[in-house]
Amino acid sequence: MLEILFRDDHLIAIHKPAGLLVHRSNIDRHETRFAVQLLRDQIGQHVYPAHRLDKGTSGILLFALNGDIARALGRQFEAGTVGKTYRAIVRGWPPESGRIDHPLSRQFDDHGRPQTETAMQALPALTDFRRLATAEIDACVDRYPRSRYALVELTPLTGRQHQLRRHMKHIAHPIIGDATHGKGRHNRFFQERFACHRLLLASTELRLQHPLSAEVLLLQTPPAADFAAVSTALGWD
Repeated sequence: MLEILFRDDHLIAIHKPAGLLVHRSNIDRHETRFAVQLLRDQIGQHVYPAHRLDKGTSGILLFALNGDIARALGRQFEAGTVGKTYRAIVRGWPPESGRIDHPLSRQFDDHGRPQTETAMQALPALTDFRRLATAEIDACVDRYPRSRYALVELTPLTGRQHQLRRHMKHIAHPIIGDATHGKGRHNRFFQERFACHRLLLASTELRLQHPLSAEVLLLQTPPAADFAAVSTALGWD
């Protein structure tokens, strides 16, 4: 059963577990379970995803319950008026706060197919970050005798493909568990030390205008239990 965080006659939000695709994709053709299908079967009606989360990312995933509401939500996401907040565990100790301004191209279309050269033109991409906690482990994972990690809050101000993962790699603080943009040695260390086999990125807050009432809707959830277990092991409450 998917955990339902919010529901009214028009919207429903769930806590998507890590490893679950939102919908069918050519990137993972072997997958047979999707959030859209599972939620539809769970509540007995069609649902329309308002946005996307990467397969490895856990946390808040919002759906509309009819096409008109889906289109209204889509306009908010396209206009960039939806506030999104994430938590991530990264390699190293980034600055206390900052803004990453690094253009990104769209690498794949909605079906997981490579984009054409024209479509892959880099577009503006902005991410604000804030360091929440740090840890240092007495283990030589890379070239240093001790290894440093940090818990960060990430706020994407644009919505480019894999933006948070690519931006954290750009500033040399990749997200732990990221097989594409991360560091294999650190990913393997977390698998062995903490039995962590997931991307340590979680959507923890969405702020938007309800499409009908126009009231501010604030959706919040803590990171999933497997994410929290790693945080606890690193000494963070």
